[in-house]
Amino acid sequence: MKRGISVISLGILLSLAALIPAAQTTKEMDWIRISEDKHAFVLARSGQRFVPWGFNYDRDHRGRLLEDYWIDEWAKVEKDFAAMKKLGANVVRIHLQLGRFLEQADKANNKALKQLERLVKLAERTGLYLDLTGLGCYHKKDVPAWYDALAEQERWAVQAHFWKAVAGRCAGSPAVFCYDLMNEPVVPGGKRKAGDWLGPPLGDKHYVQVITLDQAKRPRAAIARQWVKTLATAIRKVDRRHLITVGLVDWSLDRPGRLYSGFDPATIAADLDFLSVHLYPKKGQRDKDLETLAGFAVGKPVLIEETFPLQCSIEEFGEFIDGSKKTAAGWLGFYWGQPPEELQHAKTISDILTLQWLEFFQKHQP
Repeated sequence: MKRGISVISLGILLSLAALIPAAQTTKEMDWIRISEDKHAFVLARSGQRFVPWGFNYDRDHRGRLLEDYWIDEWAKVEKDFAAMKKLGANVVRIHLQLGRFLEQADKANNKALKQLERLVKLAERTGLYLDLTGLGCYHKKDVPAWYDALAEQERWAVQAHFWKAVAGRCAGSPAVFCYDLMNEPVVPGGKRKAGDWLGPPLGDKHYVQVITLDQAKRPRAAIARQWVKTLATAIRKVDRRHLITVGLVDWSLDRPGRLYSGFDPATIAADLDFLSVHLYPKKGQRDKDLETLAGFAVGKPVLIEETFPLQCSIEEFGEFIDGSKKTAAGWLGFYWGQPPEELQHAKTISDILTLQWLEFFQKHQP
């Protein structure tokens, strides 16, 4: 008799559940927008301040890019997202290589786009926002020969096609925090040789790219602004809601006698929703680093999109983070697939630094 009652009760409960709208059974993520004062990020519905605090999930501890394992080892990706959420992250920065997403100049790789959609769904389930950084050429072997053979305007057109394909697939999800047009682009002065689009490698990866091979007497900042406008316009044709930024090296300020990327923040800001800077504080240079950071405050929020205690102690790093709160609206460090418990008996300098960073990250969550 009890068994019969249980079956009937279960049937009634299932029937009632079917009548409840999906929006009431699943908490939908809120969209992120810029605050009214243009200095911070807020949740669209509530207006509550949103402070990006998270990780670059660019590779694993073996040096493999996400795209090297996100299909065959999907369970690892799910595990890592759960770990990042547990550590207190709310934003994860993903790096996408152009060669993996475009088969030809005007033909997207549908398999890669479907996997990206799968990642976006994982972010929605996990409650993590995605900083989608595109146009990567990190592994030179993955860069199509036809792509490097293109002239400037043809290359920009391909880059615009990449962003239309990616943004077109992601436009409907609130889990996308922003589109980052490129990781550390540079407008070189003068002229470079044909096909020389990448900066010097760091290990086996090329993190810096140039957007032209010939300055041709044009102001470098003007070239950067036109490039940003070209790609932002392509995105806005398919997605008018998500935020747009670009990942800038800290030497993007035009200062006499110093290295200069050509991406002057004040010049390129018009077509961006906020500025992103990659800033690694150096030992004994806190005030200088904070002065550099302040140079990116040009009337829009500033995100420290990459940072890590690589060139200073963890104590000095903490002082830098505290001092940066006057300017920065958020901070992203790194997570390479190893949670603190796996690093407790670390012996390499790299693992020790990573453990210190993760412990700092947990302790100082905004």
